[in-house]
Amino acid sequence: MAAAGLAEISDVDIDSDGVFKYVLIRVHTAPPSDAKDAESKEIVRGYKWAEYHGEADIYDKVSGEIQRKGCGCECLGGGRISHQSQDKKIHVYGYSMGYGRAQHSITTEKIKAKYPDYEVTWADDGY
Repeated sequence: MAAAGLAEISDVDIDSDGVFKYVLIRVHTAPPSDAKDAESKEIVRGYKWAEYHGEADIYDKVSGEIQRKGCGCECLGGGRISHQSQDKKIHVYGYSMGYGRAQHSITTEKIKAKYPDYEVTWADDGY
């Protein structure tokens, strides 16, 4: 899959309201061993349906979809997102028990690009 294929994968897919777990995933066009030829990007996925082992459930679902498109991926960490659509606010925080803390600064930049009229903040506090 070429870089054009990467562009077909949405940078951000999160639920429209509530507090939920999320993962930051790096998607690449070739396996890591072929890194010199690989193109990659980070994507954010967060859903309310993923409660207890949420980050792992999200990653398992998304990685399967990515692999079917001919790409590889790796989880870079996770946390939580509070999305208040009526107030146009999104707050990224916390960490994943299984994957560790994602770089929330990357996550918030991706979210700001998708939601330019929102106030998007992040903190390392909380679980």
